[in-house]
Amino acid sequence: MKKISAAALFICILLASCTSKTSTAGPVGPAVSSAEQIAQGKTIFENSCGRCHKLPDPASHTSVQWVGIMNSMAPKAKLTDEQHQWVYDYIVSAKK
Repeated sequence: MKKISAAALFICILLASCTSKTSTAGPVGPAVSSAEQIAQGKTIFENSCGRCHKLPDPASHTSVQWVGIMNSMAPKAKLTDEQHQWVYDYIVSAKK
C-alpha cells in the first residue's frame, strides 16, 4: 500500500510540475490604448519607474524585450493591468 501511495504522490507532483505557469503580470500586446491613456502611461513610467532607478531609453530595447521587462517590473511597481498596458504602449510609441 505504501508503494502505491508513494507512486501516486510522485505522479501528482510530476503532473503539477508539468502544468503551464500563469503570469501575474497583466497582458501586454499591440497598442490598444488611447492617446490619453498613452499620456498617462508616460506619467506612470516617469513617476513609478523613475522612483527606483534611472529611466531607460525606450529605444534601448525591442518591443519583445520590453514585454519581458514590463512583465518583471510591473508587479514591483504595483501597476494594475491597465497601467501595465498603458506604460507598455507609451514605451513602444516613444520608440518610433
